[in-house]
Amino acid sequence: MADGGEAPKRTLRQMMETDVTQTPIGINYPVLEGVLGLKSSLVHHLPTFHGLENEDPHKHLKMFHIICTSMNPQGPTDDQIKLRAFPFSLDDRAKDWLFYLPPGSINSRTDMARAFLDKFYPASRV
Repeated sequence: MADGGEAPKRTLRQMMETDVTQTPIGINYPVLEGVLGLKSSLVHHLPTFHGLENEDPHKHLKMFHIICTSMNPQGPTDDQIKLRAFPFSLDDRAKDWLFYLPPGSINSRTDMARAFLDKFYPASRV
């Protein structure tokens, strides 16, 4: 606010400009215990979940687990690997869901799996 209590004046052009600052993603990444570089070969092998009605989110999580546990880097925990790799396993509606999670709402692999299943395998589907 300016000294007089008023908001600073902006030109019409300034008001029309697109905000290019990045909104934080919903995942709160923990500090890594070591170095983790997701190799393109791992990302290439991850299963892809699109968020379609005929897809099985439980099967996706199982396949995701199998592939991530086959990686054995020194330092990062399995949870850290899975949390960082999970966004690469989503596409279409599922990726849109991830992008619109409230910032900082996911703090662990368990939070991620629970939120994912709540969205794509709700109790009404059981």
